[in-house]
This record gives sequence, C-alpha cells and structure tokens, in this order.
Amino acid sequence: MGGSARNPGVLQRDDSPRQSPYQRLSQRMLDISGDRGVLKDVIREGAGELVTPDASVLDITLWGMELGLLSMRRGELARFLFKPTYAYGTLGCPPLIPPNTTVLFEIELLDFLDSAESDKFCALSAEQQSQFPLQKVLKVAATEREFGNYLFRQNRFYDAKVRYKRALLLLHRRTAAPEEQHLVETAKLLVFLNLSFTYLKLERPTMALRYGEQALIIDQKNAKALFRCGQACLLMTEYQKARDFLVRAQREQPFNHDINNELKKLASYYRDYMDKEREMCHRMFAPGDNGSTVGEN
Repeated sequence: MGGSARNPGVLQRDDSPRQSPYQRLSQRMLDISGDRGVLKDVIREGAGELVTPDASVLDITLWGMELGLLSMRRGELARFLFKPTYAYGTLGCPPLIPPNTTVLFEIELLDFLDSAESDKFCALSAEQQSQFPLQKVLKVAATEREFGNYLFRQNRFYDAKVRYKRALLLLHRRTAAPEEQHLVETAKLLVFLNLSFTYLKLERPTMALRYGEQALIIDQKNAKALFRCGQACLLMTEYQKARDFLVRAQREQPFNHDINNELKKLASYYRDYMDKEREMCHRMFAPGDNGSTVGEN
C-alpha cells in the first residue's frame, strides 16, 4: 500500500479534567471503531473500493491506523484521532508521546494492493484461467508483480522472487491472439527484469543472467537487461562477457551513472585479476632455490 502519515500531534492526556483540543475536534468527527476510540474527518474524498483486510500495507504500527485505513479509498486524505488504546497505550512512545495520550494523524492513501482477488485467481487451474479475458490475466499478473516490488523494497528478496514467478507463470500459461501478444510480451519483460535484479540480490548471478537474457530476447536493446547481465557476469568473473553487456548498455544510455560506474568497477577488477595472473605465472616459472625452474627434473 502506498500512503503517507504525518507525525502524530499530541492532543490530550486522558487524566486531564478540562476540555481538550481533542474533545472539541472530536465533536464533528465520525466514530469508526464503535467506541469512539478511532474518530475520522475526511479532508479529501477518495474513489473506488474501500481498502480490503487482505490488502498489503506498509509501515502500519498502530491498531487505530489499521482500522482507519480500512475505512479509506484510493486518493483519500483524512484526519484521525486515536485514543490511547488504539495508539501508544499506557506506555506512550518516549520522549515524544507521553503515556495515555490521544494522538492526531493525517493519512493520505495513494494506492493499495488487494491480494484476495489475486490469490483466488492463482488457485485456479490453467484451464479455468484460460476462460477469463486476457485483461484479467494481465491485471492479476501486474498485481503479483506489484506485490513482488513491495516485498523487494522490504529486502524480502526470496518472497519477492516467489511473487514474480507467480506472475510469470500466469503469463506463460496464457495464449494470446497475435494482435494481443505484444501485451503479454511487455508484461513478461518487466517480470524478467525484476527476477534478474532479485537474483542478483540473492547472490545467484547464474539465474540473474538467465532472466536478463530472457528479457533481451524480447527487447535486445533494453539497457536495464544489458546492465543486469553485465552485473551477473562480473560476479561470475566472466569479465569479457561482462564488458560486452555493459558496453552495449552504455551505448543505449551513455550518461547512465550506474552503467558507467559498473564499467569502472569492471576495469578495476580486471586489472586486479591480471595482476594476480602475472604473479602466479612469475611464481610458476621463477628460478627455485637450487637454480632449477619449476617443472624441471
């Protein structure tokens, strides 16, 4: 889920006997928890469906925030008041938030991903999935890829890989009409690039190279695919192949900072490699203590 929450404002300690800003503000807010523990005021209306309980959510640390998000739609901006039970409780969050404090949040919901629809579709057999229109398959595959991106951003690379592979399986299963095949290929290209990058993070360069090359079958001039293949070959110490891929990537994007830095890294690694090779050769053929060379009887 994409969204933003501004820092909480501390409005009231529950043991205060006088009317607080919280009490004044709460009079015009909607009770969404049923016990006035979570109150809401919509600043800007959203559109579409409400957030589902199965949706992926980033950085949700408060019970009240989770309830608040479930009342929102894409694009919505809302102000929430959370009583201590739904916020930081009796402990607070020192040093900023004292114990038993009611807090104010403003939350903007940019987007969210609903896993329920995707999970149901992926559980169908290939034959059952084939009964749905192509746009449905592309939508579910895109959702799986977005889940993968979400997990990747959390450095959960293995879980991201699983999601990307689910997306790829959906796309591989689908036979599209000739006039629609480009849509499938475009979707595959994105997943291949994601998988190549993920396998680099998992330190499996052979697999990273495999998926990078699959991307190049679709788009032979794709700079990202060329770059990922170059990175993979560098990790595998296949320096000539790494150079070939990176030079091709640089040809497509000559001012790309990452590509140029990788070429510099390759040059440095190659120099070190050649220095070690020369040193090894020198040791092999240098005169020994008895004046003979290695290999002589």
